[in-house]
Amino acid sequence: MSIDIFGFRALWSPYFLGSLIAILILYFMIVGPWRHRFTHSEPTSIKTKILFVIGMALLYFCKGSPIDLLGHMTMTAHMTQMATLYLIVPTFFILGVPNWLWRTFINLKVIKPLFTFFTKPLIALVVFNGSFSLYHIPLIFDFVKTNVFIHAATTTFIFIAAFFMWWPLINKLEEWNTLSGLKKVGYIFADGMLLTPACALIIFSDVAMYSTYTELGSWVTALELCVPASMLASLNLTGPEMFNFMPPLEDQRTGGVIMKIIQEFVYAILLGKVFFEWVRKEREEEKILDEQLLKPQTN
Repeated sequence: MSIDIFGFRALWSPYFLGSLIAILILYFMIVGPWRHRFTHSEPTSIKTKILFVIGMALLYFCKGSPIDLLGHMTMTAHMTQMATLYLIVPTFFILGVPNWLWRTFINLKVIKPLFTFFTKPLIALVVFNGSFSLYHIPLIFDFVKTNVFIHAATTTFIFIAAFFMWWPLINKLEEWNTLSGLKKVGYIFADGMLLTPACALIIFSDVAMYSTYTELGSWVTALELCVPASMLASLNLTGPEMFNFMPPLEDQRTGGVIMKIIQEFVYAILLGKVFFEWVRKEREEEKILDEQLLKPQTN
């Protein structure tokens, strides 16, 4: 059966889209006509703006497009959504905001102490991977899906934790770039290891663990997070199997595998980037040292 039966609002989230467009307009006003209102502001490159726009498009893909509705029907769609939202989207926002704007925001009296604490590498790793893993414990997962406010608060918290997790690795602010090349490599490996137990739980379980993907009552309750109750009441729904061509257990395992594949792909790209930057920096330092050694000594 087609998901079109749930209507345009459930499929495309027009209110959420409107909010993102408003944020996008505000962004371009701040980095454009309003830039001179900020101390030490500089022109923002086209590349930086494009990265921010891509981040907004991916955020809409995760939380506003039909993938969000499908995420309440299949574990495969859910894990694709989670992998994109937490492992890809934050990187575009970190790189898509100019450094001068980041400094303006971070140096706010209320923000700086929180930012300083939660971007400490060990804290960032534990908070993100811990919250992500706890969220996917079946009892917690099914409970979070029962209330729109609890669900919104939980996913927002994990998204912010993901942002803090990525910050030590890819931010471009010199004063906040405290990890050396070797430490960044270790950070990436540690991040991958800490996320593995949650994926393993999902992949290697012998049973379909989540009632929101197996039981009619729980599934309908979860659908209320993105489908108006009046719309659901008018439909004759018999269960998630109406929209899933895979048995629940196979769907669950496929979702876990997809999450792990996307994670490994993203981390491999980042690892390559960190490694080549590290090598380039080492060569530049060696070149400077050689030039100093070869420079004639003057009395």
